[in-house]
Amino acid sequence: MLNQYIIELDLPPVLSAEFTALIPAQRAKVNELMHNGDIRSYALAIDRARLWVVMIAKDELHLRELLAGFPIIDFCQFTITELLFHDMASHELPRMSMN
Repeated sequence: MLNQYIIELDLPPVLSAEFTALIPAQRAKVNELMHNGDIRSYALAIDRARLWVVMIAKDELHLRELLAGFPIIDFCQFTITELLFHDMASHELPRMSMN
């Protein structure tokens, strides 16, 4: 059985050139994990101070292994909370009518 977790990542207060250079690789990793079904949602605060990631993993050890693959992880402090559920609205296309 897979578990769901929300991870709150506090980003550094000053985004150094070293950190910003990692952003494309971070986005690529996130896209990969979303495609694989490991990430359910990924959100950034308007002030760019915090990320929220909802992930699915078999246990917290597996989750931490996935997080270790984030290029920006060494620059962040984070907390992990296991979720009972995580509901999301469906992103379906509107139904077509042949009328």
